Amino acid sequence: MVDCTIIIAKAGSVKRHLARIIEKRKVNFPDFAKDLDCQESILFNLQMAIQNCIDIAAHIISEEGFGMPDSTNEMFYFLEENGFLTHTITEKMVKAVGFRNLIVHEYGKVELKQVYDIAQEEIKDLNEFLANIFKKLNLSNFK
Repeated sequence: MVDCTIIIAKAGSVKRHLARIIEKRKVNFPDFAKDLDCQESILFNLQMAIQNCIDIAAHIISEEGFGMPDSTNEMFYFLEENGFLTHTITEKMVKAVGFRNLIVHEYGKVELKQVYDIAQEEIKDLNEFLANIFKKLNLSNFK
């Protein structure tokens, strides 16, 4: 059985990391491109927010006995197959995992414009992931 206290705690971590990104993204791209501290803060917080979403997925899959995923991406497909996620959010989370892997394993290949765009727009996908999970688990909306 899914331990909702773990889900809530991990969701809280996601929200804290997203709040830090929102705080640091309040610059235009030319200023962002020159500010290593801002870049590193956003990258770190993106990595951690995505990792906490991965942890949520792993906990649900393990506790619900959905099987043994062959990859991190497959975890999100398992959640979709079991009614936790829409196909759209599954694809967004697979994309987020790919970006997290790029941050972790190939830092030198991360494009600043992509980081900036993700911080400006695409972090909302992580909130959508949380909303899907909370809805399926019948938890009140997490603000």
